[in-house]
Amino acid sequence: MEVRAVAKYVRTSPQKVRKIIGTVKGKPVEDALNKLKFMPQKAAGILEKVVRSAVANAEEKENMDVDRLVIHNVYADQGPSMKRWRPRARGRATRILKRSAHITVILAEESL
Repeated sequence: MEVRAVAKYVRTSPQKVRKIIGTVKGKPVEDALNKLKFMPQKAAGILEKVVRSAVANAEEKENMDVDRLVIHNVYADQGPSMKRWRPRARGRATRILKRSAHITVILAEESL
């Protein structure tokens, strides 16, 4: 049995989220939340919110045991990028991409 939660259009780059994903993937939910709480990165706080949302989704299902949940899979996909311009020398301009991410967390019950 699996449960999922998705955060879309998060204003951080997927590359920064993927650095944190490796620390929580495959871990029990309680351990993952403890690790994420004390990480200084902005993406860690966002990922913690998505994991908590997935746990809340699991609580709504009648036949899910919340205490045995494990983070089965986590991935961050590229969302749309906002295009901005930065002035440069000699009247030119360069493009700045402000990236966004779609974060998906999938929880599953740990088999005994």
